[in-house]
Amino acid sequence: MERKRHGLPFKVALEEAQVRFEMKLQAIRSKGRAARLFVNVPLALAAALDMHPGERLRWQLLDRSDLRLLRLDAPKPKKVSKK
Repeated sequence: MERKRHGLPFKVALEEAQVRFEMKLQAIRSKGRAARLFVNVPLALAAALDMHPGERLRWQLLDRSDLRLLRLDAPKPKKVSKK
C-alpha cells in the first residue's frame, strides 16, 4: 500500500508500526439548537501525549480523509535525566 505524501516536515513511521486508536464521531442534539459534532480523544492517547483539559487545538484538513490535529499550546518535552 502506497502512502500519500503531504510534504510533512517529519518522518512518518511505517504503517505497521503505528499504534492506532479508533474513535466515533458523536452528535449532541439540544432542543432549539443545531446538532454539534464531537470527537473524543482516548485517555491512553491523551496520557501518552501529555494532553490536558482546556488545551487549545486546531484541525488542519489535508484532504477529504486526512486531518491533522495541531496542539497550539503544547508543553515542551520533559527532559529525561541520565544517571
